[in-house]
Amino acid sequence: MSLLKLDNRDISILQVLGREGRISKTALAERVNLSSTACWDRLQRLEKAGAIEFYAARIALKKLAPHVNVFVLAELGTHRAESFQKFEAVVARHDEISGCWALGGGFDYLMMITTRDIDSYQRLMDTLLEQQAGLTRYFTYIVTKAVKDAPPPLAALIAATDD
Repeated sequence: MSLLKLDNRDISILQVLGREGRISKTALAERVNLSSTACWDRLQRLEKAGAIEFYAARIALKKLAPHVNVFVLAELGTHRAESFQKFEAVVARHDEISGCWALGGGFDYLMMITTRDIDSYQRLMDTLLEQQAGLTRYFTYIVTKAVKDAPPPLAALIAATDD
């Protein structure tokens, strides 16, 4: 897969959208110092190329419902392809698991779970064990406070190719 060639304006557009996905096209154009038409053309090109996967709102869950966020390091009993596939299929069926990443190193997966309370979290983990997803050990880390939750540092990650 070849990487997209982006210039500084493309990166600026992506940075603004990463922070403020609902910004109007006119305001976006002003922020990145482009005409509305030029900004719209770039935005369409970025969308078509797959640089923007989707638009979403960040929900203030603490204002809507009691909840707890939990990170879980998970270890599988066997390390065959079918074991990983089975675990991933089981994880995909549970909405409370909002993120799951395969890891290199000591553990196999890192999961991010949001549930109503610790009891519902434990019921979920019991269900994962009962579904024989291959989970043999897991380590629970309860989030006590969000310190930082920001979009990735695009400018630092992407080398711009000015046209």
